[in-house]
Amino acid sequence: MTTKGNAALVRRMEGSTRATLLELLFDVVFVAALALTSTLFAEEHSWSGSAKVLLMLTAIWWTWAITATTTEFYDPQRRPIQAILMIAMVGSVGMAVALPMITVGHMLLFVLSYVGTHVIRCLILVAALHRQRHQTARERATRFLFWFSVSAVFWIIGALHNGPNWGFWAIAITIDLVGSAARYPTPWLGRVPIAQFRRITGHLSERYQQFIILALGDILLLPTLQVSRGGLDSFRIIALLCAFATMLLLWQIYAFRAGDLALATASNMVRPARLAPYTHLVMVAGVVATAASFERIVDEPTGTTPARLLLLIIGGPTLFVLGRVLFTMLVSDAVPWRRVAWLLLPLLILPWAGGWPPVLVTATMALGLAGHVFVPGGDRETRPGVEAEQPE
Repeated sequence: MTTKGNAALVRRMEGSTRATLLELLFDVVFVAALALTSTLFAEEHSWSGSAKVLLMLTAIWWTWAITATTTEFYDPQRRPIQAILMIAMVGSVGMAVALPMITVGHMLLFVLSYVGTHVIRCLILVAALHRQRHQTARERATRFLFWFSVSAVFWIIGALHNGPNWGFWAIAITIDLVGSAARYPTPWLGRVPIAQFRRITGHLSERYQQFIILALGDILLLPTLQVSRGGLDSFRIIALLCAFATMLLLWQIYAFRAGDLALATASNMVRPARLAPYTHLVMVAGVVATAASFERIVDEPTGTTPARLLLLIIGGPTLFVLGRVLFTMLVSDAVPWRRVAWLLLPLLILPWAGGWPPVLVTATMALGLAGHVFVPGGDRETRPGVEAEQPE
């Protein structure tokens, strides 16, 4: 394991912005947890059950997002940060293992994996920064520790029943999300100063790009595994090709100026960086729903399309594009109307799509996504490529 010791734990602004190999391994572990979430989403047949899976998805994503922010503010080549990454990977595995049986006894494993990851990370940071006498960074880590300790109470109480108390868990995840949005206001310490977010470099932009690209692979992975277990016929092959096309189209939609986070940082625009976890949560939910829809489509590509499957087929890509639209608005303060128009277009088929076979619905949805990429517009809010332009 490559390391340079504990000195200079806080990342230097002039340091390398490239992700380390351990960070990439960390991403792979979390993408595996997302794949399992998609499978559970595909198997769920009730709206309440789907909402519960989404709550678990949010917890998994939030663990990744906060850990990625940690490696942005602190040098991932240092031993304490490497330990934090490894602990987060163990927590991800614990959450993934607990997911399929969470309602019948594995809920405490899920909670301990989630809470333990966040609290242990904060304790390591507070201790290491205290030894280095880095007061500003130690206060920042202390704010995180305070808020995750508060939400931990609700996570643990929600697990101390015969089954999960989803009300307590909803409160817990809300505390985590709201605390971050409010910059972790803490007694005697106040909020995280806005000035600290101006230290964000292109490293964070690269981390989000890498994770989304890896996550998009689940859209093809899950239906491929499903097809490999059964027989091949023309409709299943068409469904698999639609999954491949959808994955590529969503990649292209995301890759247009995905480096804008780095550009925003260079322009001292801290809002996109602060709110990136929320906009990307919408995109991740879209990826999970899309992967779940194709896992079901390749299993039953013909016949009519049930209402819940119809919602997955149309709602998954729509959520992904919506998250991308929101991110564009945060960066540019402009509404990408061309994307909004194409976003609304699939809704026109809703009155009739329920009577169509699933493979036809998903092919139609893929054509709608193609409009985002291939139909020329006026002044595009995007351009091909993932490299951010340098400000003049």
